[in-house]
Amino acid sequence: MKKCLLLIFISFAFGNIFSQEKKSNTNELSVLFIGDIMGHDAQIESAFDSITNTYNFNNSFQYVNEIINQHDYAIANLEVTLAGPPYKGYPNFSSPDALAEAAKNNGINVLVTANNHSYDRGDNGVIRTINILDSLELYHTGTFKSIEEKKSKSPLILTKGNIKVALLNYTFGTNKTPANPSTVVNILNKESIRKDLLKIQSENVDKIIAFVHWGVENKRNPVSSQLNYAKYLFDSGVDIIIGAHPHVLEKMVWAKANNSTDKEKLVVYSLGNFVSNQRWRYSDGGAMFRLVLKKENNNTLIKEANYHLTWVYLPKVNGKSQYYVLPAAKYENNTSFFDTEKSYTQMEVFLKDSRKFFQKENKSITEFYYDKLKYILLSF
Repeated sequence: MKKCLLLIFISFAFGNIFSQEKKSNTNELSVLFIGDIMGHDAQIESAFDSITNTYNFNNSFQYVNEIINQHDYAIANLEVTLAGPPYKGYPNFSSPDALAEAAKNNGINVLVTANNHSYDRGDNGVIRTINILDSLELYHTGTFKSIEEKKSKSPLILTKGNIKVALLNYTFGTNKTPANPSTVVNILNKESIRKDLLKIQSENVDKIIAFVHWGVENKRNPVSSQLNYAKYLFDSGVDIIIGAHPHVLEKMVWAKANNSTDKEKLVVYSLGNFVSNQRWRYSDGGAMFRLVLKKENNNTLIKEANYHLTWVYLPKVNGKSQYYVLPAAKYENNTSFFDTEKSYTQMEVFLKDSRKFFQKENKSITEFYYDKLKYILLSF
C-alpha cells in the first residue's frame, strides 16, 4: 500500500523526550478520545479466570496502552453499567468492575457514562457505576447520583498548566428509564444544553467539548438529528464535538479559523467501537482521536487533530477467545503476528474501508501512526 510519510521523527531518545515534553509543557494539552467500550457476554466470559474466580480485561488494552499513555487525558465512552452481578451483556449490560480497572491500568483517566444503556440496571446501576469509578479515582461525567450532584460536579473541568477545558456528555435517550428516577442521566436536548453552557460561562474555560451519544446504529453517515444538534452545539458555544453510538466510524470535520474573527470548530460524528463482540463489517474496529490544544497570547487553538485506526483481534489462546485492540497501522505489514490468514484479511478489509471512507469524507483530519521509533502522519 502506497503511503506518503508527511512527518517522521526517529530514535528512541526523541520518543522519550516527546512524551516528557507533552507532560510538562504548560501551554499544550493533549487529549485522546476513545470510542465504545462494550461488555458483551463473550467478552465477560473471555475475561473470567475459573481458577481464581476473578475477571481481568487488561488483555484488551495491552497493544494500545502505550499510545493511550502519551496523552494528558484519555477519554472513553463506557457503554456498560458496573451494577454488580449477575454480569450480563446485551440488552441489560452490567460488566465486572475489572473492566473499569483495566481501563485505568492502561492509561484511560476519564470515562463518559451517558448512553442508551445507562439505565439498564435502573437507579442502582447508575449509582453503583459512579461509586466504582469514584473508588478508582477516575474522572467521569454524564450520569449523576442526584440533581444536587450534577449541580456540584458538572461540567467536568480538565486542566493542565495554563489550559482549562470543560467536558459535557449527553445521550439521545436511554433504552430503559425508571418511572421516578432519583438519578440523572444527561439527555441531549436544547434546554439542558442551554443551562449547562450558561453555567460554564462562569468557569472561564479555553475550550468546551461535548461528548455526545447520538445517531443511528450501523449507519456510516450522520443523520439529520446529528447534523442539527452539531449546528446547535456550535452555535451555542461548544468548540469540539465527539460522537458515539453508531458502532461504526463516521466522518471527522475540522473547520479551521480563516481569520481572527472566525471560531474554529471540530466534530467527530462517531468513533466506532473500541472493544466489543460486534464482528460484522465496519463494526469490528474504530478510531482513537488525538487532539492537541495550544495556548499562545491568551488564545487557545487546536494545534493537531488526527486519529489512530484500531481493530479488535480475536484469536484463540489456550482454546479461549481473547479481545485485543490493535493499532491497526502498526500490524498491517506483519502477517506473522496473526493466528490465521482470515484474521489478517479481516483487519485489512477494515483498514481499506476506513481509509477510503475518510479520504472521501474527512476534512483537515488525517491518520496518525505511533510507535517507539517514530511519529508518522499518514496520507493515502
